[in-house]
Amino acid sequence: MPTDTPTDSLPRQLARTRRLTLGAPAAPTVTADGRTVLLLRSRAGDDPIGRLWALDTDTGRERLIADPVALGATEGELPEAERIRRERARVLGGGITAYATDAAGRTAAFALHGVLLLADTGTGEVRRVPTATEVHDPRPDPTGRWIAYVGGGALRVVGADGHGDRALAEPEHEEIRYGLPEHVAAESMHRGRGHWWSPDGTRLLVARVDQRPLRRLHLADPADPGRPPRVIRYPLAGTDNAEVTLHLLGLDGDRAEVRWDRAGFEYLTAAGWDTHGPYAAVQSRDQRTVLTLAIDPADGSTRTLAERHDAHWVELLPGLPARTASGALVDAADHGDTRHLTVDGAPVTPPGLQLRAVLGTDGEQVLFTASDEPTETHLWSWDRASGAVRLSHEPGTHTGVRRAGTLVHTAHTPGAPIGRTTVHRAGRPALTVASHAQPPVLTARPELLRLGPRELRAALFLPTGHRPGDGPLPVLLDPYGGPAMAKVSAAPHWTDLTSQWFADQGFAVLVTDGRGTPGRGPRWEKSVHADIADPVLADQVDALHATAALRPGLLDLDRVGIRGWSFGGFLAALAVLRRPDVFHAAVAGAAPTDHRLYDTHWKERFLGHPDEHPERYEAASLFPDAPGLRRPLLLIHGLADDNVLPAHSLRLSAALLAAGRPHEFLPLPGAGHSPSDETVAEHLLHHQLAFLRRSLGLG
Repeated sequence: MPTDTPTDSLPRQLARTRRLTLGAPAAPTVTADGRTVLLLRSRAGDDPIGRLWALDTDTGRERLIADPVALGATEGELPEAERIRRERARVLGGGITAYATDAAGRTAAFALHGVLLLADTGTGEVRRVPTATEVHDPRPDPTGRWIAYVGGGALRVVGADGHGDRALAEPEHEEIRYGLPEHVAAESMHRGRGHWWSPDGTRLLVARVDQRPLRRLHLADPADPGRPPRVIRYPLAGTDNAEVTLHLLGLDGDRAEVRWDRAGFEYLTAAGWDTHGPYAAVQSRDQRTVLTLAIDPADGSTRTLAERHDAHWVELLPGLPARTASGALVDAADHGDTRHLTVDGAPVTPPGLQLRAVLGTDGEQVLFTASDEPTETHLWSWDRASGAVRLSHEPGTHTGVRRAGTLVHTAHTPGAPIGRTTVHRAGRPALTVASHAQPPVLTARPELLRLGPRELRAALFLPTGHRPGDGPLPVLLDPYGGPAMAKVSAAPHWTDLTSQWFADQGFAVLVTDGRGTPGRGPRWEKSVHADIADPVLADQVDALHATAALRPGLLDLDRVGIRGWSFGGFLAALAVLRRPDVFHAAVAGAAPTDHRLYDTHWKERFLGHPDEHPERYEAASLFPDAPGLRRPLLLIHGLADDNVLPAHSLRLSAALLAAGRPHEFLPLPGAGHSPSDETVAEHLLHHQLAFLRRSLGLG
């Protein structure tokens, strides 16, 4: 079977290009007149330095606005707040990785190593603005006169001309911070920010996070014993959350706290401030109720705009809630087996079309993504006159932004392995935004399948050049398999390339999206409520056997391996521990092995509070199964992982050792949840391949 060589190694390419993301346009913003598109992009597919660019939609000409290299800001030690933001957002590149603009799009603000920089997107002038502290998450007010930023835990403002730097709210304790999201908001709620300007630029809505109720945990680096452990505050399932409040802050020093039933609704899931006033969404601890609140900007009192309930949990979607220019409330609702887009409480999308995210509103139009087939995500628009209209038509995954009649459409389709971004403006030809992303060194050739009575969506990868009759192939299952992510897609993705690479080493690779994965409707997603182990494992076994029946003689069911990361790592370890009759080896990376050690919002969504339902956590724990291990198991974990703590794999390894069960453990010093070191990322795949070959007796 074909194998890669050192000169064209896919593992090396994925590591060097940060999974083919470098050089691709990202984070587009359309200016208020629709004539300019701002975006981030590095110069080449192996250049990790993100730069800010502007595309003129009249001429198609691009201009470089801000270059960190020219500004003398090379990559180095990141400020802690920025390191955490990148980890939560899974940012793999460097340089300029985020920016914010005023309402017109004329001024763009960003921070490089704690230094505030402002760019005039019209002239291209970039200047440093002196500040009193290190800068994180700078955001211009809509008028462009002031910049709000977080520094030293305080919410501060500084004039765009550098004058008047001052704190509007300072932390009352070292464990309190203003203007940033707490862990569960950034990791589980799609809320990656903590301050919002009023439209007139005179006031801000600001989150205050008091971390004192959280458990204090320590992450040490055994490879550097002279370095003190990093102390983190982490909301372990069943323990107290951070205390999150909202405050209205005026540039004149005025301050009012936003009031709601915080005892009944302790999660702040979303917030914002539009022309109709400030608003917020709050959720109960059991996650079965969400309230959307209008906030009185005068005194912080609230009134309920909408209330959602669900017997299992209310699913939070990116971009919600939102309002149109007239004030119509845009949200979501589950009716039967469909997740609808709603406007003022009424469903406006048809049955069977599953809402995935709201991308924004432009006047009375709503731009959103939705799926009527879980392997595809399409771009849609809604307004009262036209109803729901699909804007993308090629199979694959689509997203975009729209403002002032200009649509930026990003598509990943079978014919565009590195993605394609185009700009559409009425009366003008479409413009293609240049991408410098590297084309992959191999071509993924998945066969999309629907397997068994549940019509499990699956992708089968065979070695390049495989012919019928080549003999039974050892099998590798390569799932994620749980909530939050589906891997089976009509569009090419870097995970497909990894699956194809393993196939080209002589495996039949099967990727299956089982129960709980998104895109198939509320009943499918919530079928894992109270049990996140048995249904997902059963779906992997059923998919394997259904594929064997569909392709007689293709699969060697006596040599079946499974690999996965994060939830997929949990599923891989679960497979060899509970179904050794089916699975003969497993690679479990960053696996949550004891779900009490994960965060409140994510785990309690599926399993409830551990004090009320300890049996659910016990049923999903891998520790009781440790004495029964009789198949090869490789555990991999980054020792700096503050998402799935290293304790998960370390404790499972200890339990296996105590039971006398042989296994392998690969610790990654200094690595977080997604290892970013190029050498480590490259050789991880080779190490897994060698383990699987050895464990399955492949030589």
